Amino acid sequence: MAEANASSEGSVPAPHETKQQTKKANSNLAVRIATAVVCAPLILLLLYKGAPWGFYLLVLPVTLIAAWELFSMTHPGDRASQLAGVGLAATTSAATYFADGDARVFATLLVGVPLAGPLVTLVRLGDMKTAALRACAMGFGPLFVGVPVTLLAVMRRDLGDAGAGYVVLALMFAWFGDTGGYFAGRFLGRRKLYEAVSPKKTVEGAIGGLAGSVLGAVLAHVWFLPSLPLAHGIPLAVVAGALGQAGDLGESLLKRSFGVKDSGAIVPGHGGILDRVDALMLTSAVTYLYSLWFLAR
Repeated sequence: MAEANASSEGSVPAPHETKQQTKKANSNLAVRIATAVVCAPLILLLLYKGAPWGFYLLVLPVTLIAAWELFSMTHPGDRASQLAGVGLAATTSAATYFADGDARVFATLLVGVPLAGPLVTLVRLGDMKTAALRACAMGFGPLFVGVPVTLLAVMRRDLGDAGAGYVVLALMFAWFGDTGGYFAGRFLGRRKLYEAVSPKKTVEGAIGGLAGSVLGAVLAHVWFLPSLPLAHGIPLAVVAGALGQAGDLGESLLKRSFGVKDSGAIVPGHGGILDRVDALMLTSAVTYLYSLWFLAR
């Protein structure tokens, strides 16, 4: 689910950029746009013309690659634990999609997956100093990666004719927020947002990101989702956009704590899959919860 635009970090304001920095930023943006031009139509075609299960076949490998990137950070050099984490994420994703609302399945996930963390770590003990961190990562990571993106496929399947529209809405909250944040941060950014976690992000970029998410909700209402009233869409955009930015910061925190610049390099110009879905995991979850409370009547 490659995001269509640049990160919302927002670099140091343009007047203070060197020519080399500007050239690099423009080149990186061009690669990102080219990637989006290729990927976005394919995603939309599959969403609107393909079967619901076909969209899940796109979501599942995205989830597995993101899980691999996460456990490569939390369990460096331990291939067996990385594979165990990916296996748990695959199980979590499949259960989320095929449970069909069965509370017993979700109860089993919520109980079983966290308990698996310490058990896997007992088998793969490694350095005792990092054992607790690895146990927590193994118990939480499969839920963290396996559920939110899979909810996009659940919405596509369960919301009928509006399903594809709500998936696009969740994507727009992330992508438009990302784009608005990038340009607002680059050209207007002055005040640091959370320098200890992400030094380039600015308050102005965060505000621009929220404006981008709201614009996404307005366009959705006018263009392809008239059933979403603006009285719901705008507050939903603010909440989803803010949490999406928090998801971006949360993934930056993970990478910084492990000394990693990008979670991977699978998407040209974008880094890893986890780098691209960090905000989307939150916007998809918020959009799904909205559909659960306000549409499933």
